[in-house]
Amino acid sequence: MITQPRIPNPVTVVPEFAAVPAALFKAVGNGSVAQTTISLVQLRAGQLVGNTYLTVLHTGNLRRAGESEERITGVATWQDAPYYTDSERVALALVEAVLTANPRGERVPEDLFAEASRNYDEKALTTLTIAIGQVCFFVPFALIGRPLPGVAPEDQWKD
Repeated sequence: MITQPRIPNPVTVVPEFAAVPAALFKAVGNGSVAQTTISLVQLRAGQLVGNTYLTVLHTGNLRRAGESEERITGVATWQDAPYYTDSERVALALVEAVLTANPRGERVPEDLFAEASRNYDEKALTTLTIAIGQVCFFVPFALIGRPLPGVAPEDQWKD
C-alpha cells in the first residue's frame, strides 16, 4: 500500500519552481473560460493518462463546484453523453486531441481548431490552451511522484 509520495515537495527541493504553478493557476483563473470547463478538461486529461491521483483530484473539484454525478462520470464517454454544451465538447475534444496520438495525421486538425475558434474568443482559446498545458505540466509529478489519491497536495507534501 502506498502511504507517501515517491518524491518530496518539489518546491522544497527546487524553490525556484514555486513561481511556475502560481503563474499557471493565475493565468487559467482569468475568468475567460468557465472553471467548470477547465475542471472537465483536466479530469479528461487525468483519465487519458491513466492517473488515479489526477482523476480523483479533478472529480473532487467538480463535486465541490456542485457538478452532477452524471456530468462528472460522463466525461469518460463525453462524445455520446448528453450533458455538455458545445463549448465544453470542443474543450474536451481539444484535450483529447492533444493527449491522443492520431494515426491519420495532425492531432489538432483545422476543423477542430475552427470549431474551437467559433466557441471561444482569442483570450478564452489561449486560456483553454494554457489549462491543457497546466494539467499536462503536472502529469509527470502525478506519474513519477505518485502522490496519494484523495489527499490534498498541502497535506501530503508537508515541509
